[in-house]
Amino acid sequence: MEKSCPHCAAGAGTRTKERTPEEVKKLMNRLNRIEGQIRGIKGMVERSAYCPDILVQCSAVTAAMNAFNRELLAAHIRGCVASDIRNGDESTLDELVMTIQKLMR
Repeated sequence: MEKSCPHCAAGAGTRTKERTPEEVKKLMNRLNRIEGQIRGIKGMVERSAYCPDILVQCSAVTAAMNAFNRELLAAHIRGCVASDIRNGDESTLDELVMTIQKLMR
């Protein structure tokens, strides 16, 4: 089934979403910060840092990833899901439920 959302496209079995340059920049900035946090944790392991100190940093990465996921999920709901529902395609709700279930594992 082809998605009705004007921001989503299906082609060759792969769905894509067009994002504004501002959206891409905001998401990439978050991911770059998370990547930096991961590099910091790797360095801590290499330097034999105290376990609780590493765990605190891991917790910060988890919180940062959760914030990234919330932002991306909100954009998906406001854009793709809302558009599909307005266009009568409620199958998007099933996909949304499955996605949320995966995020909550």
